[in-house]
Amino acid sequence: MAWTRQYEDTEPQRVNRWLAQSGVCSRREAEALIARGLVSIDGERVDDLGRKIETGQTLTLADDAEAHLDAQLSILIHKPVGVVSGQPEDRQIPAIRLVTKDALWARAQGAVVQLPNAKARLAPVGRLDMDSRGLLILSEDGVLAKAVIGPASDLEKEYLVQVEGAITEKKLALLSHGLELDGRKLKPAKVSVVEPGRLRFILKEGRNRQIRRMCEAVGLRVVDLFRLRIGPISLGDLPEGCWRPLTDAERAAILGG
Repeated sequence: MAWTRQYEDTEPQRVNRWLAQSGVCSRREAEALIARGLVSIDGERVDDLGRKIETGQTLTLADDAEAHLDAQLSILIHKPVGVVSGQPEDRQIPAIRLVTKDALWARAQGAVVQLPNAKARLAPVGRLDMDSRGLLILSEDGVLAKAVIGPASDLEKEYLVQVEGAITEKKLALLSHGLELDGRKLKPAKVSVVEPGRLRFILKEGRNRQIRRMCEAVGLRVVDLFRLRIGPISLGDLPEGCWRPLTDAERAAILGG
């Protein structure tokens, strides 16, 4: 059944923007659907990429549009150290190379799982550097990516970090709310001691090598960095080097966060 919704805001809005705000697809994806003739308003096909929808009008996506959006692949990987999140250099191993039939998590086997084809454009949604490990999301879904790493994202990212150096109350206070990187003040973080030499970081941003640079700034050296959670999605018992698809319920939980 085609996706249908009535527009109730008082001010007219561009169709691509409204679809993006509704969590249906990204603006670029909406424009592609319009170009393919898969969007209609009150039964009339939308051909103008700048078309606005007005109060009381009903927008409908054709079945083919829904099939296209549903086919967008998102996966979770337990990334090992030595694997890069995105484009590799020289002989580096990219995370996408782990997405094979043999590396599919045993509990996901038997389910209908879509393996990426040669045209898949799976991009990291929140990078992990090569020396870090843990939860990594790869996705073709622009709406999901915006919810996780967009400038307005409020999702927490949780890490366990093994460090060398003396951990003091002053250093914890600085890590939590007293540091700047590249001339910009960091958002408040939750930093606590899990056990001697191990810290728990909960951040709502993800600047380049942020945790490592934060620790360096207070005289600590990171020897192991492990991401175990992105918003409502936890790594759980997914084995290192394995992957599984993101479920519809997990996507909805991220977008709802």
